[in-house]
Amino acid sequence: MNSFFTFFINLKRNRYRKAILKTAKKCGLNLKVNGKSAVTNNTFLGDNVNFNGMIIQGEGKVTIGNNFHSGIDCMIISSIHNYDKGDAIPYDDTLISKDVVIKDNVWIGNRVIILPGVQINEGAIIQAGSVVTKDVPKYAIAGGHPAEVFKTRDIDHYEKLKGLSKFH
Repeated sequence: MNSFFTFFINLKRNRYRKAILKTAKKCGLNLKVNGKSAVTNNTFLGDNVNFNGMIIQGEGKVTIGNNFHSGIDCMIISSIHNYDKGDAIPYDDTLISKDVVIKDNVWIGNRVIILPGVQINEGAIIQAGSVVTKDVPKYAIAGGHPAEVFKTRDIDHYEKLKGLSKFH
């Protein structure tokens, strides 16, 4: 890679990282931002969060735990339009906000969308291209539209690595 190209890429990454540090309500240590990313002022980030292209939008609280990794073009949405009880069609000017919680050691693949009110529990993996509409249990591997659990991690191996603090 030529040095100008590397400089340009690092400059963009640094801008995204600075914007997140400035905007997030709380940000832990070792934030890495490798692609276009943005958060809200109601976002709480743990340590060792890695964004490879994450957009967080909405008015609900978004909490992301330690050792989180995202693929490219991911989105977390914490508010939806009031389409059912509003005073206009297809929706009115009010928003319905619901918190999103992502626990420690979660990995989401490319182009995952997480909808309002969802909790993704510790150690879960979300398959690329999935739409997460409901809570995902601890250690689960889920995918699809809507995302469904189709496998579970090797829990003994996971706990062994966690005990040895082997985090990527």
